[in-house]
Amino acid sequence: MATNESPEREERIEMEIVVDAYGAEERAMGWYYYLEDTLAFPFSARCTIERATSPLKKGDEVEVVAMAPDDECWNDMLVMIRWQHQGKLAVPLSQLDPEADAGAATIQAVEDWHYWVQRGYEF
Repeated sequence: MATNESPEREERIEMEIVVDAYGAEERAMGWYYYLEDTLAFPFSARCTIERATSPLKKGDEVEVVAMAPDDECWNDMLVMIRWQHQGKLAVPLSQLDPEADAGAATIQAVEDWHYWVQRGYEF
């Protein structure tokens, strides 16, 4: 599951995202605020992996509209999507890939999170 190490991404994560974070809660909040500040909502994304905690199926296209509330993101980074004309639903960001028109900063931020997860890092 581990992906190849990226020195550039490692430095960005260490120096911008989890800088001065000394515990799990601080690392989670570092990620939360990095993503909240960097992701350009709304953006289109595609589900790339199914998760037991999400109703999305591989290939589903969704509109990501916001970060989930911060108190929902202590163990995983969740985003809010529009869901079946019934409102919004929180799903794991790790199962989504933004579409190309999401913008470079959004794509990089999502890739940063995917990298963190794939390397097996934890809060």
